[in-house]
Amino acid sequence: MTTLRAACATRETLERHLRPRGLMPQPELLDTFANPYRRRGYEVFMTCPEFTSMCPLGGIEGDASELALLKGGAPDFATINITYVPARLCIELKSLKLYLWSFRNDGIFYERVVNRILDDLVRVVKPQRMMVVGDFNVRGGIKSVITAKHDSRARTRRR
Repeated sequence: MTTLRAACATRETLERHLRPRGLMPQPELLDTFANPYRRRGYEVFMTCPEFTSMCPLGGIEGDASELALLKGGAPDFATINITYVPARLCIELKSLKLYLWSFRNDGIFYERVVNRILDDLVRVVKPQRMMVVGDFNVRGGIKSVITAKHDSRARTRRR
């Protein structure tokens, strides 16, 4: 595990190392369109029941060189639910699908998957509110459901 932590020391180093191999999520795939009902507060719910990524600790745990590269092992399966209240922009669905597919070969922990999706979507869409829920299939007898939230109103109140 020490080797894995060293390899993950900084997000920039990790992404610089893995992106040429096509292993990192690709937020540049995300596209938007103008919110046609900007004056109305409404909620959009999207679900992706076929999300896949790779377990970053797969294979033989003693194989430090494999762990350092985060090649991963067995696939992880999840349903990703995204709920948001749009501001000026909405997420274009085909681009969201392609973005979520870009996680397929990425060795990544559940918590990072959900928070990364939220961070990338908030950066591109700038919603009023957004919630991403990753409902991961059972692995090793344990079920994990990870929830991350963003609320632009809460940030304004804290300033």
